[in-house]
Amino acid sequence: MLIAGNWKMFKGPAETAEFCLGLRDEDLEGVDVVVCPPFVSLAVAVQLLAGTEIAVAAQSVHWEDEGAYTGEISARMLRELGVYGTIVGHSERRQYFGETDETVGKRVHAALEAGLFVIACVGETEHEREDNRTEDVLRRQLSVLEPDDNLVLAYEPVWAIGTGKTATPEIAQEAHAFVKSQVEVPVLYGGSVKPDNAAELLAQADVDGALVGGASLELDSFTAICRAAIRS
Repeated sequence: MLIAGNWKMFKGPAETAEFCLGLRDEDLEGVDVVVCPPFVSLAVAVQLLAGTEIAVAAQSVHWEDEGAYTGEISARMLRELGVYGTIVGHSERRQYFGETDETVGKRVHAALEAGLFVIACVGETEHEREDNRTEDVLRRQLSVLEPDDNLVLAYEPVWAIGTGKTATPEIAQEAHAFVKSQVEVPVLYGGSVKPDNAAELLAQADVDGALVGGASLELDSFTAICRAAIRS
């Protein structure tokens, strides 16, 4: 069971240091834990979590090693920093920054080639679900990916991200089973995961963990979700 905290554009180095110092003191044996700070906070997270079983991942990565790509970070740079992995294709990257299935595929391939662990995100919008196009959307998004030992997927229904809405355990299970039928790798659930719904979601047969957004920003709520995973 894997629990990853996506901090999005929250927590500079000082807040990251405070969080990581607290996280080090928690007994989370029995669950794989990853934190994904903003780029500017990766170094302090790597430093403070060194020697623990808690991994540090970035929130995106470019497909080239270097070049004229203002604002981007390469897999080689992340590796040099000591970063373990990266998220790729989060719905907010698709929605706000022009991420496409093609660029997701290129980023995932480059990261895996560089030896990074990758959490690749897929999921449908509310409109797509209402039009009964969920499987078509997932099939298209997954078409650029193939199984790899260092790849996990995150199913994140876009309508449940930051909205307070959560897919029912049944909806999550159905979507996860479909995703695994297309690409046979572990699949995390992402979309308003909180301490009070984590256990029920994580109990589903094809849910292999969670990609946690807002609830990963507070130490108590994040560790509560991690402990729910340990009990699952």
